[in-house]
Amino acid sequence: MALTSKQRSQLRGLAAAEDTIIQVGKSGITDNLVESVLAALKARELVKGKVLESCELTPREVCDELSERCRAEQVQVIGTKFVLYKRNEKEPKIVLVKDKKKA
Repeated sequence: MALTSKQRSQLRGLAAAEDTIIQVGKSGITDNLVESVLAALKARELVKGKVLESCELTPREVCDELSERCRAEQVQVIGTKFVLYKRNEKEPKIVLVKDKKKA
């Protein structure tokens, strides 16, 4: 499910209050990192990460690969930080706004 601009905006606002819980460093994207991101997404639905200077990948590349491997939606990438969202099907915590259809 692709996010609409209103939903993305809502998630950006929620992410502003979130702590950065994922750090990608020199070792890049490992299986352990992917597992911890999946666990965080299941628990929170919205996670914020940071790419350290020692990482050889750009924040955009990290966000692209993590979103693909975790099947999550990219919310935003700003500077060295990125935000991912994945709805928990069993126990959703975030209710996304619905786009109103234009008549």
